[in-house]
Amino acid sequence: MSEQHEGGCQCGALRYRIEAPLSDSAHCHCAICRRSSGGILTTWVTVPRTSFQWLQGQPRTFASSASCSRYFCADCGAHLALFTTLSPHTLDVTVATLDAPELAPANRHIWVGSRLPWLSVDPQLPEEDEELL
Repeated sequence: MSEQHEGGCQCGALRYRIEAPLSDSAHCHCAICRRSSGGILTTWVTVPRTSFQWLQGQPRTFASSASCSRYFCADCGAHLALFTTLSPHTLDVTVATLDAPELAPANRHIWVGSRLPWLSVDPQLPEEDEELL
């Protein structure tokens, strides 16, 4: 049996399941993630696209750039996932929406060139100026 993880939005309108290990997680410091989430960074876990399924509800999508579509709840506004054509076989899921986010600790920082100068998070983790796909 494969590893299973579930999550969803704040109001419960959207629920999802991931059938894969949560092994590639990163703190993203890009300005687009800040504006999309309202947070100072977004922590993502990247999973095979085929391992992800919506269990309940249908998300709204927003094209935040030419290559990225973000999935969010139309009712509560929770930002749940991101698909990029630059990596068509994977999906990024917001760690904060997992039922057990403690199982997906970040193992790197991405887009550190956009990091807020007063923010220091997990300074021992490797850093990438952009995301290496």
